[in-house]
Amino acid sequence: MKTRLLTLGLFAATAATVAFYPAVRQAVATTAKPVTTPSKGINPATIPPVAAANQRPQIEVVFVLDTTGSMSGLIAAAKEKIWSIASTMASAQTAPDIKMGLVAYRDRGDAYITQTIPLSGDLDSMYAKLMDFQADGGGDGPESVNQALHDAVNKITWSQSPTIYKVIFLVGDAPPHMDYPDDVKYPVTVALARQKGIIVNAIQCGQDRSVTADWQQVASLGQGSYFQVGQSGNAVAIATPYDKKLAELSAQWDKTRLFYGNDEEKAKQAEKVAATEKLHKEASTESQARRATFNASPSGKTNFLGENELVDAVASGRVKLSGLPKKSLPESLQVLSPAAREEFVGNAKKERSELASEIKKLSEQRNDYLRQKVVAEGGKKDSLDAQLFGAIRRQAKDKGLVYEADSAKY
Repeated sequence: MKTRLLTLGLFAATAATVAFYPAVRQAVATTAKPVTTPSKGINPATIPPVAAANQRPQIEVVFVLDTTGSMSGLIAAAKEKIWSIASTMASAQTAPDIKMGLVAYRDRGDAYITQTIPLSGDLDSMYAKLMDFQADGGGDGPESVNQALHDAVNKITWSQSPTIYKVIFLVGDAPPHMDYPDDVKYPVTVALARQKGIIVNAIQCGQDRSVTADWQQVASLGQGSYFQVGQSGNAVAIATPYDKKLAELSAQWDKTRLFYGNDEEKAKQAEKVAATEKLHKEASTESQARRATFNASPSGKTNFLGENELVDAVASGRVKLSGLPKKSLPESLQVLSPAAREEFVGNAKKERSELASEIKKLSEQRNDYLRQKVVAEGGKKDSLDAQLFGAIRRQAKDKGLVYEADSAKY
């Protein structure tokens, strides 16, 4: 009897709770103040944007690079240092997603005025295009800086999110043409950049005084930093005993990638593979080692895998190998039996894991070696590396990206 009464009591209490809960919820909804509404007297513009708790911070960076003849040393340095810059940005306490783009510029009458590489997390493809740029043209003083900045702000597809660190680095050694009547002058363009939440930095190469005032104004208007480097960039260029092995392991690691999808997706993936093969053939051993270090970081995963990478997709459970149409598979798997495909992908996963572990270990040893060398040489405070890191560290903190003082990679 007691058991029956207890059961009836619990039933009644449960029913009452179910009936009462919507009313409580409605009362809370109508009386509680939204937490996102700022208090009276507080300017919403002064509240720093915060990314969603489950979202990685993001960086979008575009280099606006003078590619005229006098910039040969800096262009060579850029080809060597892009991966170091990416690794430096990746070293934040919370690893960010990184996209890079490029606007190369010369002047009217040269082979081109500007050439644009859009923002992308596929740094391999961006780098393969950067490798094609050679210093040429110019020689007559001012260059089309106004057009280059205009294209960087308006032709690049920037994110609209206020939580993303969006930044331009203008790099050149000649002043802008301010005498072209149909140009949008840089003060107008930089003001638009500020409206879009894009910081504009200015890096002057060399010591031409006719450049300094404009470059300083660009940085001032763009809420960025101005700094001066030597004509060759003063980049840290130190070979290490680990570079050759890292380059070799990286090439093997890339070969574990298997891509799947429809014909259009496969064509896109083939372009990425071609870009990777190009850099293994043409990039320096040191640059390949820097790329391996970046790819081994959490931020480098996007660049390493690209889109529709089969081994990762199967390992993560996003797709089942047996559920994919045969035609969507890589050709090397289409000729195998279902059991042999599973074994092939499993072996690729194991090999990839072993290679990744070895690359990470060597990358750490390489970083320690370089850090000691830089300290022994006085810290290289005037180098392109140090000045870029200083600007990134100062500016990115407003977007929640925190860098330790010794986070720079070389």
